[in-house]
Amino acid sequence: MKLSVVVVVYNMRRAAPRTLLSLSARYQRLIRPEDYELIIVENGSTRPLDEDQVHALGENIRYFFLKDASPSPASAVNLGLREARGELVGVLIDGARITTPNLLQLAVRASATHPRAVICTTGWSLGRDPQNWAIARGFDEAKEDALLEEIHWPEEPYRLFEIATLDGSSSLLGPIAESNTLFMRRTLWKELGGMDERFDQPGGGFVNLDTLERALNLPEAEMVLLLGEASFHQVHGGISTNSLPHQLASDLEQWHIHYQNLRQQDWRLPKSKITYYGTLPESYRSRLIEWGSRETLGQVKFFHSELERLQGEVDAARRRLLELTPIGAAVEEAARRREALEAELAESCERIRSAQAELHAVRSSLAFRASYATARLLHAMAPPATRRGQVFAHARALLSWLLRWRGALAGRPARRELRAALLRRRAPAPAAPELRHISEEPAVPVFAIEAWDETPLLYKSEVDELVTALWTSDESRDLAPGM
Repeated sequence: MKLSVVVVVYNMRRAAPRTLLSLSARYQRLIRPEDYELIIVENGSTRPLDEDQVHALGENIRYFFLKDASPSPASAVNLGLREARGELVGVLIDGARITTPNLLQLAVRASATHPRAVICTTGWSLGRDPQNWAIARGFDEAKEDALLEEIHWPEEPYRLFEIATLDGSSSLLGPIAESNTLFMRRTLWKELGGMDERFDQPGGGFVNLDTLERALNLPEAEMVLLLGEASFHQVHGGISTNSLPHQLASDLEQWHIHYQNLRQQDWRLPKSKITYYGTLPESYRSRLIEWGSRETLGQVKFFHSELERLQGEVDAARRRLLELTPIGAAVEEAARRREALEAELAESCERIRSAQAELHAVRSSLAFRASYATARLLHAMAPPATRRGQVFAHARALLSWLLRWRGALAGRPARRELRAALLRRRAPAPAAPELRHISEEPAVPVFAIEAWDETPLLYKSEVDELVTALWTSDESRDLAPGM
């Protein structure tokens, strides 16, 4: 026999028949009744199923009633595992889940892809809102029946995706916290040791999550996620899936503490390698596109809000920086000082030009006076008999010299020439007093802005904090487990 499917039920007279119908050969496609068996384990129900109605669904159904059962379904699952005869064994820990019609044949085919495959599907809840919240707002069995009639189930089984929401423990493409349709080879179930019956709380607590985590930790185990196939939870008063939100939060805390006591560690979301197998029916494709669009829009909103938050932090940092070091006022003060210094420099240059013009005028005046004094000196030194003739000769020489030098201050070359001319006419005369001409340009002053006593700093700790707030994110989002 290729396949055994173990289904645990507890007081599910309304929900379980739909589950068993969805697992029967009438509903499942491309698999024959002789190729698999359904093992129904009634976990001590006070209102058990009608056994005749169960067997009416097919000859490949085996029914067991577990007396003195534990509130946990773990022992009922292990009973079904011991009775299983198929090479591949699937477990539905919750018998209130309707399945899709290609689940069984795709599970068998997927098991051939890897000898140690852990085959899973995503979990959904009937209703267009998360079931815990929907029940708190009045969603009940009658409204669930109306939804199933709306999509014409079971004639159009894949329309279940249109009226359902993902469980908190699942995501469309993984990772998933648990699988409510978990398939492994019988040898792998034995190696795992089945479910841990120490999870003895009502509903099993974290037993389903623990089973998947331990299975994926087996050597060379690999998750195979069936695309387009799923199980859909019905309203039936379950321990976790149908409890009110505040009660679920309390239960999850107690279950996690119980898990910590058993495993001596916190529960962690499995992050194993995932191989995808299956098909994408139209309703599932629509869900996938909707999910992708929602995720993209969520990312856009996230980045927009991050940019706004970042801009706010930058503005706050600027304000803090101005408070710690008034750099803006310092820059403005430096600019004003520069303008004042430039104006002072321009004024100094103008004074220098005025002084140079005044010096030129004084130099010209001195040259004229020196020439006149020289002429008078020569006239006084000449003998009386020859004064008249010499006066005219000296006047012509002086006039020629003045015209040649155009009133410039007498320098050494000019004085030498004048002295030579005079010596040719008379005895040496005392040299005229020497005048010095200072023509060096004044040095251009160089101005420097004083260094600030305090330099504005952005400390490394502030930079690290800003970068961490922007780029660091929790890559793994813990999904709230649901069963």
